[in-house]
Amino acid sequence: MSIARRAEAALTAAWWRSPAAPLAQALRPLSWIYRGGLAVRSMAYALGLRRPEPAPVPVIVIGNFIAGGAGKTPTVIALVRALRAAGWQPGVVSRGHGRASNAVQAVAPDSRAAEVGDEPLLIRRRAGVPVWVGRRRAQAARALCEAHPTVDVIVADDGLQHRALARDVQLVVFDERGTGNGWLLPAGPLREPLPRHVPVNTHVLFNAAQPSMAWPGSLAERQLAGAVRLRGWWAGEAMSLEALRALRGRRVLAAAGLAVPQRFFAMLGDFGLSIEPLALSDHHDFAALPWPDDAGDVLVTEKDAVKLPPSIDATTRVWVVGLDFRLPEPLAAAVQDNLRRVCRPRVPPMSAADEP
Repeated sequence: MSIARRAEAALTAAWWRSPAAPLAQALRPLSWIYRGGLAVRSMAYALGLRRPEPAPVPVIVIGNFIAGGAGKTPTVIALVRALRAAGWQPGVVSRGHGRASNAVQAVAPDSRAAEVGDEPLLIRRRAGVPVWVGRRRAQAARALCEAHPTVDVIVADDGLQHRALARDVQLVVFDERGTGNGWLLPAGPLREPLPRHVPVNTHVLFNAAQPSMAWPGSLAERQLAGAVRLRGWWAGEAMSLEALRALRGRRVLAAAGLAVPQRFFAMLGDFGLSIEPLALSDHHDFAALPWPDDAGDVLVTEKDAVKLPPSIDATTRVWVVGLDFRLPEPLAAAVQDNLRRVCRPRVPPMSAADEP
């Protein structure tokens, strides 16, 4: 493990300890500076010096308060599916973490992850709805709606701290770690101060076996969806639990480029698989394969699969393992009821002369 990876691991480990670890204590002054920067930004919006830009249609923001993954991407996919089942025509906007450009562009099923981001590409392939990426998400939302006039609601991926895009409804995700030591970055995991009460028009989902903080919320329904060979995954073949069960009793390597790879490893272990875990950095680029040529069977997540060409399946048996992640029906219904209450007429597209 590199020095940078060891330092990152030490820092994140300090975030989740209670009482706060010495490293977190030492970084506390930097978190006060960070808090000051957030206060200045909030004041600019409060005084009207900066204004959120509305999208042409209502916006549901999905995000979390902590740095790192809490399950936002599977939540986006699950919400989009619930909206489509209820008759909505959703689209998705995202910044597209780690991509080479900040420009606004559409995501196609065969886009490259390096160009559009791994999570937006996964959402496009799994949810089957229009997905656009851009540093300025309000521009991405307008471009999406202009290209797809039937879209009647935008789901903003990882947009909780992105104040520039106006939102109508929020869905906040927490995992089993809750809010850690409760401190702001870099002394703790919080991206912004946690409100004392659940904000208006906000719903809470716990991607965990039980609630991990005091806010009332719903528990996600999650289980492994099965496995399929990498080349079959790219071809759109369905996953099966039978394929995953067939790997029981064999030593397999499980690689995961996630913020919390241990969650993936634990689910595989609970399924009865004997795995050799290979934890990679979040959004690992797979420029070089991290496993040996004679690895045999390798299990990866779908977030990792979008960065792996199907050709590697010829030398190593690479299996893509999917997650069956669902919103509880009462939560999906509550989000839609909230959405209907705040629905507004479609905003006409902004002309070039009106661009800020």
